[in-house]
Formats: sequence, structure tokens, C-alpha cells
Amino acid sequence: MSQRNIKFIATDMDGTLLDGHGQLDPEFFNLHPQLVDKDILFAAASGRQYYSLLDTFSEVKDQIMFIAENGTLVMYKGEELYSLPLDSGVINGLIETARSIEGAHIVLCGKRSAYIETEDQRARDEVQKYYHRCEIVEDLTTVEDDFLKVAICHFDGSEKHIYPVINPAFGDTQKVVVSAKIWLDVMNLAASKGDAIEHLQQQLGFTHEQTMSFGDYFNDVEMLQASYHSYAVENAHDGVKTYARFRAPSNDESGVLVVLKELLAELN
Repeated sequence: MSQRNIKFIATDMDGTLLDGHGQLDPEFFNLHPQLVDKDILFAAASGRQYYSLLDTFSEVKDQIMFIAENGTLVMYKGEELYSLPLDSGVINGLIETARSIEGAHIVLCGKRSAYIETEDQRARDEVQKYYHRCEIVEDLTTVEDDFLKVAICHFDGSEKHIYPVINPAFGDTQKVVVSAKIWLDVMNLAASKGDAIEHLQQQLGFTHEQTMSFGDYFNDVEMLQASYHSYAVENAHDGVKTYARFRAPSNDESGVLVVLKELLAELN
């Protein structure tokens, strides 16, 4: 199917648009105005916090869509278009269960801020990469906010150390997804980047065939399924590649930008 009718492009951030050091290729800011000229809306679709994404795209923050916290919050031009909070009744149980996992560090992700109770400096530094608004509290179970997800970090691997504990306990009623090598997210059962995109397709009037997306990990699967022009970057998890129709070069080769340049060349 031709790419000439693309209207919406969404890309994951870490491991996909960003390089291995978490940096955005400055060339993006040369390409983005060309997408705008072609009436193509660009979206950053990430497990990252909205405020983190705002900082990364500060130059064009009023021109792009933000699908934050793995699809639980969609913001555009400072306005909330969509949100799907986590069931408040399960949060304290999630926290207590995650606390029982040796080496796990919990992030309670609210609309106003993220919250942590860990005293581990390495974990605090890791959290700061993705949550630019973050408060350190004594007890996560006492925090009040509108909570979007619970993120759990384990430096020895989320798939091995967190998923086997959290999924049996909560997987039937909540969305439990391994979002990166050391991260796992727990969200509303109906939440995903793909569900957010399908909501936008209906709200803004573009189609599955007019949607392009890029991803690398399991929290990107539904987004790839919601897009006809679905790309897995070369460094993606092998299990995720099976959900994508196409391949892009790795994130360290600016694979997303390579495909965008090809698209723009086709449109010109």
C-alpha cells in the first residue's frame, strides 16, 4: 500500500527514536517542518512522562501530539484529549506486591507528578531520565493524585524478576507489560498506545491505512497493530518484530528518520 496518503505518524522513544544514549538526533527538527507542510501529524508515543516528552520536544511542543505513559494520557497543544487512569482500588496492592520483589524500585505515575520512595541513588537517576517531574515520598500508599500507571524497575531484568510476580497477581484485571529490559508497567486493562491511537483515528478522522508507527518493545505491540505502516527497528525484541509489516534501521542508525526521509522523498 502506498505511503502517499499518510496522515499520522507515531513513534516510541527509548530504543526507537532515541539513540542508545537516550538522545534525539537533531535532524528530527529539520524533518518535522516538512511533515507539517504535508499535513502529517507527528506523535511521540512513549512510556515516558508527559513532562519529559515536553522537554525533549520543547521547540515544537505545540505542533506534535504526546501519547504519554504508554497510552494512558494523550495531550495536544497543552490540552488533554484522552486519559485512562489505573483502577485506584488496586494501587496499594500493586505497591505492596512490588515491594516484596528484592531489587525492585517502584514509580507511581500520576497526572501531576511521578512519585518514588526508593533511597537507591542509581534507581533515582534512572527514574529521572523518564520522569522529569518526580517527588520523593516516604510512603507511596499515602500519595494522592490521578494515577495513570505503576512502573517498576529491576536492573537485573524486568522480564525475569518482575513479570513472574506481578502478572499472576494482576494480569487478569490490569494490563501488565514488559516495556523495556529493566522496566515493567501496570495500567488499566484497556490502556495501550494502540488504544490511544484508535481513539485518535476516530476523533480526528484518519484511518488505519493512513497511520505509520515505529516501535521496539512489547508496549509498542498494540500501536503497531493499529497502523498499517508498522515498523520495528532492527534492534527491536524479536518477539515484537513479528507484529510489524516493515523494518527500519536500528535506533543507533537513526532508523526512524531514515524512513521519514524516504517518505518525504516519495511525497515530494
